[in-house]
Amino acid sequence: VQLEESGGGLVQAGGSLRLSCAASGRIFSSDTMAWFRQAPGKEREFVAASWNEDSTYVADSVKGRFTISRDNAKNTVYLQMNSLRPEDTAVYYCAAKRNWYSIPRADNYDYWGQGTQVTVSS
Repeated sequence: VQLEESGGGLVQAGGSLRLSCAASGRIFSSDTMAWFRQAPGKEREFVAASWNEDSTYVADSVKGRFTISRDNAKNTVYLQMNSLRPEDTAVYYCAAKRNWYSIPRADNYDYWGQGTQVTVSS
């Protein structure tokens, strides 16, 4: 499975971005696909995940501002980010795995994209 992120960039605080992650290879609608982020000097942080067709989970730190969605026909997962803040600045990574347990744990994911930079200016 290969994952490729796109949609990152520079945006002012309060603005919006939509990230996309296109999966190729053997990916199924039941697989877990997730977004993580990593800011300089910090650990990789769970952001949001989608699994089992229509189950989703969003981290408390972004709840109400970020939304994860999925187009299984296109093998693509999206992260809509609204009301962006400078503290959202990070490299955002797409990840995937076959199971549904320990969703927020980065070390449980088998496949990773190369990441896309999101920078929010104040």
